[in-house]
Amino acid sequence: MEKTLPLSLIHVNKSLVFANRLHMLLHFTAICFMVYYRLCFFLQDPQTRGTPLFPWLLVFASEIILSFVWILGQAFRWHPISRTVFPERLPQDEKLPAIDVFICTADPTKEPTLDVMNTLLSAMALDYPPEKLHVYVSDDGGSPLTLNAMREAFKFARWWLPFCIRYRIKCRCPKAYFSALENDDGDLSGNIEFIADKKMIKDKYEAFKEDIERVKKDQGKSGDTDGIMGQNHPPIIEVIQDSSSSEIEQVTLPFLAYVSREKKPSRPHHFKAGALNALYRVSAVISNAPYILVLDCDMFCSAPASARQALCFHLDPEISPSLAFVQFPQKYYNISKNDIYDSQHRSAYKVLWQGMDGLRGPVLSGTGFYIKRESLYGNYKIKDTNLELQQYVGTSNEFIKSLKQNCTPDSVTVRHPLPQEETLLLASCNYETGTKWGQEVGFLYGTVCEDVHTGFILNCNGWNSVLCDPPQPQFLGNGTTNLNDLLIQGTRWYSGLLDIGLSRLCPLICGPLRMSLLQSLCYAELTYFPLYCLPLWCLAIVPQLCLVDGIPLYPKVSDPFFFIFLFILLSAFTKHLVEVLSTGGTFRKWNVEQRIWMIRSITSHSYGCLDAVLKKFGLREANFLPTNKVEDDEQTRLYQMDKYDFRTSNMFLVPMVALLIINISSFIGGVYRVLSVGDWDKMFIQLCIPAYAIVVNYPIIEALVIRKDVGRIYPSFALVVTCNILATAIISTLYSQLRKA
Repeated sequence: MEKTLPLSLIHVNKSLVFANRLHMLLHFTAICFMVYYRLCFFLQDPQTRGTPLFPWLLVFASEIILSFVWILGQAFRWHPISRTVFPERLPQDEKLPAIDVFICTADPTKEPTLDVMNTLLSAMALDYPPEKLHVYVSDDGGSPLTLNAMREAFKFARWWLPFCIRYRIKCRCPKAYFSALENDDGDLSGNIEFIADKKMIKDKYEAFKEDIERVKKDQGKSGDTDGIMGQNHPPIIEVIQDSSSSEIEQVTLPFLAYVSREKKPSRPHHFKAGALNALYRVSAVISNAPYILVLDCDMFCSAPASARQALCFHLDPEISPSLAFVQFPQKYYNISKNDIYDSQHRSAYKVLWQGMDGLRGPVLSGTGFYIKRESLYGNYKIKDTNLELQQYVGTSNEFIKSLKQNCTPDSVTVRHPLPQEETLLLASCNYETGTKWGQEVGFLYGTVCEDVHTGFILNCNGWNSVLCDPPQPQFLGNGTTNLNDLLIQGTRWYSGLLDIGLSRLCPLICGPLRMSLLQSLCYAELTYFPLYCLPLWCLAIVPQLCLVDGIPLYPKVSDPFFFIFLFILLSAFTKHLVEVLSTGGTFRKWNVEQRIWMIRSITSHSYGCLDAVLKKFGLREANFLPTNKVEDDEQTRLYQMDKYDFRTSNMFLVPMVALLIINISSFIGGVYRVLSVGDWDKMFIQLCIPAYAIVVNYPIIEALVIRKDVGRIYPSFALVVTCNILATAIISTLYSQLRKA
């Protein structure tokens, strides 16, 4: 009997695994010696130890938190793997399963409609049988502009899809294809027929763009405000069809539907998770495909092969039974060479997700994943009566019937005519009342990071996942290219992550009971990552102030324990540098990641933690602001010049400037003290800490002193911050003197 060839292979880099585990052992041993050194302090005579207790405790607590998060993060590095897929070994097209595509948009002002339509067209043009592809667009803003643009996009698709298929175009996003950077004509550049067809298609695309802009301007003149309707509108569902005669031959296009769920100010809508669950229900009574591709509105399909690559895992008999989803990495087309905002998230997709893939699979990442519909059913029993299921998934008999269907390629077809009343019911804001939606069924609620939360519970319920990272990016998005959006986005993410860490489903408590310990540690590191703000704030202030006062917090250079602290520092830096270089980065990229980690920790991490704690105590409601995807020419120019744009909120700018001023002042004062008193031996480490902070954050100094462009930090702002710091220092000094008196 002929052996069936595998659809995918796993590769383990044994030398990397060995190096990672050796580093863990050595670094952990050094941490143990460091803890021993700190604990010995408490056994010394308080009269002779020479260092006050309070700053020592603060620094010790900071080192414990850093060590705790470091230990959690080592689970990612325990058994990293990579994978290779063989799409050519898949069954014939007629035997492939159907796929539903979910595209989410919420605000046409921050998420340009043309970009959303490009994502839509790229999804419709996937290399997959069109009769088995069903595309749904969720418009949470209920915008007429989006609906009209979809109608126009469907018309343009009748020209665009045959063009892509006829000439085997690789990049099937029109915007990217017609740009100079993404052109993939190859050997066709000399084909006269191709050149003529391309010009004709480009003209139609330009007309398509003009139609969208004209409707947008007309709505603006008429005073139609999407923002008002965005939070208060009835459910709207429309199947997009083009009944007009076409100049070209009839082609089969994927099924396309517009879905705008009902929203009322008085009802919680649960942000993106609520929108996905509405799409999940509506699609179940229309196409009910066994697999779902989820895309953000700005994450277009840059290559058409992702569906077949994902099915190499979903149709693998050894992997498929317990496989929930296949995650593709998020990559971006607008990232500069040095990626000064670390928008590419190199560490996540090149280190962390590969490490989780060697355990039970990567976390759900919000976009670019193919998920098995069945995995979102929850833990209900399919043999339950309809009445029991209604208490679980709602009152729709059509939806319950879809749950009981055997989703095979032969049985999945789009239903005609569309059950309009049933779909409107499923998209209503009252449908989930009294059910388990968002708790056990569908994408889970309770945090704005619904992707991580859902992936964690799927792992807890016995499902696995895989990372598919082919050489050619399958999805490309619009990355963050300014500091303000980066920090706002980060605050939302870290608040949502800590929400999970503070919930009853805490990974450290719930995880080990229902999944492997290492996988639990991975999720714990993600959810507690924002806690970096606590040690960063402490280590940016306490050692520096003690340096000026001549209070030693670290061992002398002549002390054997000095080499323990030196080893920990060099070990951490070297490991990070090796990971950056081995994943295609540079020394400058390493420096950028260090800088962004510091900036995020004292801003986004801090405000995210505060936001999560306030929500935990009911003092603040959850909110979700879509990241602005509208490109600003001046911001883009600064970004391409590798200059940080500091036109951001004062709540972000004040911590950065204040801590830098403290470090510069402390470093100058510390150098003066060392030169005058001669105690460099015991203060060496405390001199190095502010020096390192100053060198890494040089762009902030540059923006304060050297730069004259619009992205600089105005000297008057720095002067105000400095005056406030001095006033606080003077008041604190006077208060301490009065207490002594």
